Amino acid sequence: MNRVLLIDDDVELCQMLVEYLVPEGFAVDTAHDGLEGVRCALRGAHDVVVLDIMLPKLNGIDALQRIRRDSHTPVLMLTAKGDDVDRIIGLELGADDYLAKPCNPRELVARLRAILRRTVPTQAADGGVHRAGALVLSVSERSAHWQGELLDLTSTEFNLLEVLVSAAGHIVSKAQLSERAMGRPLTRYDRSIDMHLSNLRRKLGQLDDGRSPIQTVRGLGYQYIGG
Repeated sequence: MNRVLLIDDDVELCQMLVEYLVPEGFAVDTAHDGLEGVRCALRGAHDVVVLDIMLPKLNGIDALQRIRRDSHTPVLMLTAKGDDVDRIIGLELGADDYLAKPCNPRELVARLRAILRRTVPTQAADGGVHRAGALVLSVSERSAHWQGELLDLTSTEFNLLEVLVSAAGHIVSKAQLSERAMGRPLTRYDRSIDMHLSNLRRKLGQLDDGRSPIQTVRGLGYQYIGG
């Protein structure tokens, strides 16, 4: 049974979501303020965290920062409908996905299952290790080393990197990245992949010639060029 931590100060909403999630096979714990939520998240007892932006005692953005300092547990942010600023900040700080409130419980279940699918290690053909230039990516351990240094990646960043490295030298469309790395179809105006890739580029740094290992091919998609 997958373990979900739901951090939201709307007690009635939490109760409704618990009643929906439990029959879908989830075990759910709840926290109703940011400080309590961080404490629960850092216990390491959950497979995924659902974190609201608007929280008492500690807002969702600050709570996410504290969680990310010590934990790689996937985090899905709940944001106000149309609030692009919170979404962008959340993704920059390491959120794995976001969903606008009020959310459809069926959509939440679908997003949670997609996150959980992509955080389960899979075995690559060569024993779970991809090597591409200065990058060594272990699928079984879900770790990536760049120029010998361990990269601090979120689960979504790791999956995007794995998809790109698996197709190194070839263009991968944004729609393909969304399906294979995010576990869901690409939706109109969805900027989350762009933000995750921006974070990845920052963490990888530059090649000797000053280029990023991840190149944007205008109008077509993205390409890992190694190095």
